Amino acid sequence: MAFLEFLGGLVTGFLRYLGEVGILVSGIFESFLKGKIRWRIVMQQIVEIGYRSQPVVMLTGAFTGAVLAAQSLFQFSALNMETGAGALVSVAMLRELGPSVTALMLAGRVGAAMAAEIGTMQVTEQVDALRSMGVHPVDYLVTPRVIAMVIAIPLLIGESAALGIGASVLVGTGPFNVNPAYWMSQMSKHTDLTDVSIALIKGLVFGLLIVAISCHQGLRASGGAVGVGRSTTQAMVYSALAILVFNFFLTLLLNMLFPAGLSRF
Repeated sequence: MAFLEFLGGLVTGFLRYLGEVGILVSGIFESFLKGKIRWRIVMQQIVEIGYRSQPVVMLTGAFTGAVLAAQSLFQFSALNMETGAGALVSVAMLRELGPSVTALMLAGRVGAAMAAEIGTMQVTEQVDALRSMGVHPVDYLVTPRVIAMVIAIPLLIGESAALGIGASVLVGTGPFNVNPAYWMSQMSKHTDLTDVSIALIKGLVFGLLIVAISCHQGLRASGGAVGVGRSTTQAMVYSALAILVFNFFLTLLLNMLFPAGLSRF
């Protein structure tokens, strides 16, 4: 009985959490329908989410592509298929690693910052002050961040994937002495706009997950500084878990719509 009670508590808590996030998402849609967009805050968030996240995203993408190229070439060299590594890296960076790694970096950097900022406003009653002045917290705090994320994350994913592919070219044609013409030919042959579309779709979904979860954790913060720290940690962990789970199902769905497999190689 104790185990069943524990399991039931987990299920009800998870459903309650989904309901709270759903209410927040409905508030975001309502804000869009009302047209209450604060563009000054949107521009500030684009700088915070997009511009200031570039160094970590670019470094992560570059070294992810380099490591993937090296590991692929270690295996492909035994089969005399070194040129196929270029196609593998380009497809993997666009379909999987570019969106997911970028989103995980943003969950740690941007998501935690959102939860901390909004959580501090919540525990210091600044959110209540907004309500007393007739300003809906979702309109002021959440919606601008959603718009900024939608604008910034495709550009960040593009930078991450491009640098990852570029780093793979340097690794393949440098230490492993693969002919650059063959490498580029295989890469361009097996990479197309379908892969770019999948990267953008995944990026938009992951970005919305980060904003919704992080802002929700901030708005539910309580208990002073300890509560803000707890909400910040939970925002980062929950966002990362949601990205990984949604990535699996999105991969299955998008590969049914846009097949990829041995026929492409």
